Amino acid sequence: MSDIDRYLHAATRDNTRKSYRAAIEHYEDVWGGFLPATADSIASYLAHYAPTLAISTLKQRLAAIAAWHNEQGFPDPTKAPHVKKVLKGIAELHPFKEKQAKPLQIEQLQAIDGWITEHLSQTGTRSFNSLKLLRDRALILLGFWRAFRGDELTRITVENVSVIPGVGMEIFIPRSKTDRSSHGRTYRAPALQHLCPVTAFTDWMSAAQLTKGPAFPAINQWGHVAEQAIHPASVIAIIKAYCQQVDLPDADEFSSHSLRRGFATWATANSWDTKTLMEYVGWKGVQSAMRYIEGADPFSQQRIQQALPQAIAQAKQDSDLPKDTALEISLCLEPYSKHSHGTGKARSLIERHCLLPWAMEKLDAEGTRYRITINSGDCGALDEALDELLHHMHQIASDNQCMLEATIRDPHTDRVWD
Repeated sequence: MSDIDRYLHAATRDNTRKSYRAAIEHYEDVWGGFLPATADSIASYLAHYAPTLAISTLKQRLAAIAAWHNEQGFPDPTKAPHVKKVLKGIAELHPFKEKQAKPLQIEQLQAIDGWITEHLSQTGTRSFNSLKLLRDRALILLGFWRAFRGDELTRITVENVSVIPGVGMEIFIPRSKTDRSSHGRTYRAPALQHLCPVTAFTDWMSAAQLTKGPAFPAINQWGHVAEQAIHPASVIAIIKAYCQQVDLPDADEFSSHSLRRGFATWATANSWDTKTLMEYVGWKGVQSAMRYIEGADPFSQQRIQQALPQAIAQAKQDSDLPKDTALEISLCLEPYSKHSHGTGKARSLIERHCLLPWAMEKLDAEGTRYRITINSGDCGALDEALDELLHHMHQIASDNQCMLEATIRDPHTDRVWD
């Protein structure tokens, strides 16, 4: 592999490559499709799996098939109008409710930590059980108080952790799911009087005698500490196992995301403002933060009852006024292959032909976030206009050999179009 090929390979995330490869294998080997594909075969493929696969999964499969055709120099069948209509029809007839992990409440975290502490007192200091218990305790407490994802926990290395006893610890993670530029980020975890992640981590390091490599390595059934980190899927299994040990209701609904959601819920209940919470966790948008927070008034009954009289009065005043809505757009363009050099041109064309007609404002210098203003007097007309806008942007990206991830959000209502 040449240096250029190596850097091009590194520019695409491993998970993206794996998911695209799996999607192509599913289309060819499981369904029996042929490549290059026709628009009719793609439409038939979507229709066949519409009852069993989520719309997000079908879109990901289409993206993989589109990427394959563009990389091989074939016309992209996924952009055919009737393929888009079939996908829209599937979304209408097979609505999909996104599944979310249950947030781990602070009382539940305390119960798990208490169970681990009790069993640690019954095992030897270097036994298989004690090593695993110490590792898992450090992983769970650090994952909760830093709201880490499972893959972030598995990327922590001993060399990138600095501990100040009684104060806290600094953790550098070189890359993560949302760090598209691979700049890395340093996280700080506090030392606490109870449920302390720093103490749990130093106890684990002392017992395992680790000096380099992954901070949370795999441990086999004979107590051997591996050189490689545990798999992110193993983090999910660890969380579920301890939830079952302490008899939490619906234990199977917990996962590694339960730590992230649990911390966000705890911080909100303890008066953390959204900006502070976003900076601490690393969320770049309010929409991402809101997906993880369980409010104290989940049905919004109190807020609605308090605001309803004023809302009714205001609605009467505004009923005859034109309604313009400011929408936020997030764009991410990536070339299909090393032969593609059209991301700059695609971005320029999208700005000129798709966004400028709607009073475009750039929200960052990189050209990834924009604001447009569009008349939203009729919800059906708004949906139609935004669907056409997204289609036009995807068409421009495809014509310039690019993959486009585009999301349109109404910051006032949190409605999302993608």
